Amino acid sequence: MLLANFATLATALFTGAAVYISLVEHPARLQCPTAHAVEQWRPSYKRATVMQASLAVVGSLLAVAAWLLGAGLIWLLAGLVLGSVVPFTLVVMWPTNKQLEDPGLDTTSDLARSLLVRWGRLHAVRSVLSLLALLLMLFARV
Repeated sequence: MLLANFATLATALFTGAAVYISLVEHPARLQCPTAHAVEQWRPSYKRATVMQASLAVVGSLLAVAAWLLGAGLIWLLAGLVLGSVVPFTLVVMWPTNKQLEDPGLDTTSDLARSLLVRWGRLHAVRSVLSLLALLLMLFARV
């Protein structure tokens, strides 16, 4: 089914980006001095937001649409799991994001460092959720 194929593609792209950020980009960022890490995080976050939000919404909607057209209940579950990254980001991660974006943040402070560490842990949740959604989609194809 074409919708399931595109849902899987969007989910795989989201998952790949999320896992890369969690396992490569953010750990590398944390090896830098805190001020540099925050300054790198800010434009990276802005650019990634557009791509990842679009992929999460599209992948989720396509998975639900595939379910509605008879692809099976697992597609609904996968769509809901992937879709859950959106409210998780808006409700749970938003306060940390806003603090890191605040121009008044002392980027050399312990607070800035702890916000970056917290952000990394929260982002890892997004990576795990998207990987779970992708695995469900791949399982549904077998």
